[in-house]
Amino acid sequence: LEKFNQNIFLFGPKKSGKSHLASLWKDKNNAIQYNDNFSQIIESKKNVVIDDVLGKSSDEKLFHLINHCKLNYLKIYFVSSVDIKSYDFKFIDLYSRLREFIYLEINPPNDEMCKMLMIKLFSDKQIIIKNIEIFDFILNRLNRTYLDIFFFVEKLDRLSLEKKRQLTIPLIKEII
Repeated sequence: LEKFNQNIFLFGPKKSGKSHLASLWKDKNNAIQYNDNFSQIIESKKNVVIDDVLGKSSDEKLFHLINHCKLNYLKIYFVSSVDIKSYDFKFIDLYSRLREFIYLEINPPNDEMCKMLMIKLFSDKQIIIKNIEIFDFILNRLNRTYLDIFFFVEKLDRLSLEKKRQLTIPLIKEII
């Protein structure tokens, strides 16, 4: 009797936290990371996680990997910045296998998520925000994507370190 399909295909924009979620899943499910190490995976008989799945290996290798996991009742967690709906499959059987996966999508961030992401990234960089209006100022001028927010915080961090200045609206204006 075939077990309930627990394979997951997680699609989302760059810098949206997919790799972090994959790492958590890997630890929780005693999985092995796929990095073109097909023979090691076959021998290990462990669950498999692949970050950037549609950019990592040939379609045919991925197809055989899925079949191996299916035969051995192993779980798979695929992460991708490329949606399977728009990917140009060279090996059409891979597409049919991926359609059996639980498909999850990380949506673009709303305003609240953008603020939370900025707070997290600022905190990671040990940047202190004294004026809450800074968030609204940034959001009114920045594209609301995970990647744009990530790059903005990186630039802001470099500039504030170069100029040895706190985070202020005039400093932000230099970047935006």
